[in-house]
Amino acid sequence: MEPREPLKPFLLAFPGPLRDRLVAAVLSGEKVSTSGLLAEYELEQEELPPVGERSALIDSEGREVAVIEVTDVRVLPLGEVDLRHALDEGEGYASVAEWRAGHERFWHSEEMREALGDPAFTVDDGTMIVAERFRVVERLDGGGASS
Repeated sequence: MEPREPLKPFLLAFPGPLRDRLVAAVLSGEKVSTSGLLAEYELEQEELPPVGERSALIDSEGREVAVIEVTDVRVLPLGEVDLRHALDEGEGYASVAEWRAGHERFWHSEEMREALGDPAFTVDDGTMIVAERFRVVERLDGGGASS
């Protein structure tokens, strides 16, 4: 088998229990969307992922566990997130309000505020987010080879 080109990492949350749960949800097919802050992309001077881009889903141990392909990217105000997106995040949310409360806890966490360089960072209805949809193209064995 030919080695593949290195892929950029697809990171969900910070390493630890939350990332472990999110990676498991992606691998099980429950999670097919994710949300990030547009401010993160701007801070890191990172372009939004184009539809069709493939990246490597990374677990808490830093291993590549799957190849992910972006199928849709939307930038929208937090207050406009719909139920479909909330459900497709695969975290067991039954409503947009539950989804938002969970994401606010994460985005208001000390770890996220430190990453953003703003100890008082908060979100509101107008905070711009990046809503990404994706699919698993290939599962990997954790070492970068096909399983």
